[in-house]
Amino acid sequence: MKKVEVVFIPSPGVGHLASTLELAKLLINRDNRLSITVLVIKFPNTDEKVQTISSSFDSENLHVINLPERPHVSSTSDGAYSASALAESQKPNVKEAVSNINGQLAAFVVDMFCTTMIDVANEFGVPSLLYFTSGIAYLGLVLHLHTLLENNLEATRLLLQQDELDIPSFSKPVPTNTLPTVVLRKKWESAFIHHGRGLKKASAIIVNSFHELEPHAAHSFLEDSGLRGLPIYPVGPILNLDTKPNPEPRPNGVVDSKDTIKWLDDQPHSSVIFICFGSMGAFDENQVREIACAIEKSRARFLWSMRKPPPKGTMGPVSDYPLSDLVAVLPEGFLDRTVEIGRVIGWAPQVQVLAHPATGGFVSHCGWNSTLESIYYGVPIATWPLLAEQQTNAFELVRELKMGVEIALDYRMEYDVGSNYLLTADKIERGIRSVMKKNGEIRKKVKEMSEQSRKTLLEGGSSYTCVSHLIDYIINQV
Repeated sequence: MKKVEVVFIPSPGVGHLASTLELAKLLINRDNRLSITVLVIKFPNTDEKVQTISSSFDSENLHVINLPERPHVSSTSDGAYSASALAESQKPNVKEAVSNINGQLAAFVVDMFCTTMIDVANEFGVPSLLYFTSGIAYLGLVLHLHTLLENNLEATRLLLQQDELDIPSFSKPVPTNTLPTVVLRKKWESAFIHHGRGLKKASAIIVNSFHELEPHAAHSFLEDSGLRGLPIYPVGPILNLDTKPNPEPRPNGVVDSKDTIKWLDDQPHSSVIFICFGSMGAFDENQVREIACAIEKSRARFLWSMRKPPPKGTMGPVSDYPLSDLVAVLPEGFLDRTVEIGRVIGWAPQVQVLAHPATGGFVSHCGWNSTLESIYYGVPIATWPLLAEQQTNAFELVRELKMGVEIALDYRMEYDVGSNYLLTADKIERGIRSVMKKNGEIRKKVKEMSEQSRKTLLEGGSSYTCVSHLIDYIINQV
């Protein structure tokens, strides 16, 4: 039989690309009738990481094509929406690449920030499946708020000034201060409405989550008459568990990731708190000192991935501190006093650290990928969200799923205004002590969900079944 061709279009950026390629790999490994072409949109002057990730996936049934770079079209300072503008500018290149594909084109799979590509799929007469890289509850929240805004803008604005909202995909009322910034700030309103409209144009939505993790949210889609006609496929957890050493050159004096794992090898089981805020998390000196003070007071063994922020008010990348700068930013004598029990490092091999038996807790920004990785390895999270939908993820983990400990739910870090408050050492220390409790209820719950997250992808599991239905849907388009 001739191969059934599927075109994948991930959002620019390493996180979305890696997750999309893992999904593509999952599908072709399950059914060799599928052939997938991934069209990679790059931000101008993208680092080599994108190139490295792309080339490592190229295989007989999975082809990766880097689209020609376009001059950057930035309509906003927000990464997601500027990705959306960049995708818009790539439509001619996508049309050309798709025209050159031999075989029976069955569907497009487009990232949640590339919904503009649904227009291109329509031109080729094939359905568009949307790949949503956050959870089911958050998807429900976006769709619900979009409907409210479309139906009655003024009434919804008033609603968003209340303390909490009822959202069908959450079993508990959601505090307004844990909603994503794009919903709360007037300047993003039209971008959010445009984004929601794009999501609803999809023929179906693939979600990086699994039924056992978010049963209430999954069920809410069947209960909602407006959403019942939009099929969702929770096929997760889709994780990139191959960890490779950091390709970036290391500043002088920064600990190498191999040394980090060696150090963990010497620590007792579940004794280390891992403190890491993703690829964009970095704090000013005042906040760094509060974290350092909390670590010392907690007396916990620790591994702290501490990154250097870009200059104030800019959206540049975070980087590693040279050792001399590190000493200046931390409280005097901190590194000497904690030399026996901890390590301050730059970039962290996160998956390797979470998988390590010595790791007992994770202070995290609650990005969805990090959340899924932590659950997969059975490591409970102390929540400290920064941006995007992380506040909503933190609320879901702590209050809805009871699988996380609260350091903060409403902390925000914004490029144009900085952070909304200083988190004190006392609060951080409480979170560290709480998440490191050996026999706590939360640890037990996370361990159970860890087993579920592995089982769900095996034959008979809910995600395994969802992947089968998804493949049937794609094949039936031809």
